[in-house]
Amino acid sequence: MAEKSKPLREVIKEVTRYHLEHENGLVMGQCLTAVGWVGGTLPEIYEDGGMVELSMADVAGGGFAVGAALAGRRPFYVIRYQGFNWFNAPIVVNYACKSKELWGRSCPMLVRSIAMEGGIGPVAGSSHHSLYYRMPGIKIYSPMTPGEFRTTYQEFMADDSVFYVSEHRGAFPNSEELEDIVFPDPDYVLCPISITRFAAQEASQKLLREGLKVAVHHIFRVKPLGHSKKLLESLRRSRFGGCVLDDDYPDGIAKAIGFDLGQQSGARMSVLGLPEKSAGFVEAVDNLPPDPERIIDLVRSQI
Repeated sequence: MAEKSKPLREVIKEVTRYHLEHENGLVMGQCLTAVGWVGGTLPEIYEDGGMVELSMADVAGGGFAVGAALAGRRPFYVIRYQGFNWFNAPIVVNYACKSKELWGRSCPMLVRSIAMEGGIGPVAGSSHHSLYYRMPGIKIYSPMTPGEFRTTYQEFMADDSVFYVSEHRGAFPNSEELEDIVFPDPDYVLCPISITRFAAQEASQKLLREGLKVAVHHIFRVKPLGHSKKLLESLRRSRFGGCVLDDDYPDGIAKAIGFDLGQQSGARMSVLGLPEKSAGFVEAVDNLPPDPERIIDLVRSQI
């Protein structure tokens, strides 16, 4: 980890305030001004300043946000729990994402979709960004650092696409930028997405103390896949291949990216995500993203 700045939640709040006050933007969603202000990521601005409270009818909310996007307001559409995308996504993916291709009219909006790591039950928890991944006309970013969120906003404002931003409450306190861990000849390579990036770094540090050189190449731009030449070179030079880590079920983004990286590098790729089960509300029956120990077990099994 390198540069320190304000926590990610404060940066999201600053970017949101700027968008409302200087770009004629809107923020739309449910319970935005309730206690907590969406995990402390929203400025205390009300409807007259562009903070639009939507009804609890999840499917309808996406339609209101798409309408605002067509009107040129570049809304931030806040989905407080990623599991609610099963209700919120239809109009976004079937209208906003297709509008430019079918009718020549862009529909730029930024979907802030927020995941939680445990304790939220079978519907709301974990990442569900694979729901959006297969749809043309969308860009998917998963910023876990202050600098990455600023970059996401800048690229959104310079574009006319739908941006799906996969966030994690667990990353909101983070004030450091995440740097790749690189070895000239790694034993293994980890390619983590979203909240698994922190666990991947910890696992790499623990394995190095055992004499294993496990590289970590962070994935921030998910679609289109933003990876460096260093990642492909690291996979080509690795002794035992690599693994894509995700806080979603493996049969989605993780396998798609793993396939692409394997094709481009020739490395043997694995995936590690949520176990194939539904989550409960208490620890004994929860379904959590890969932690350092699960990642270490996977690396040992591959090596």
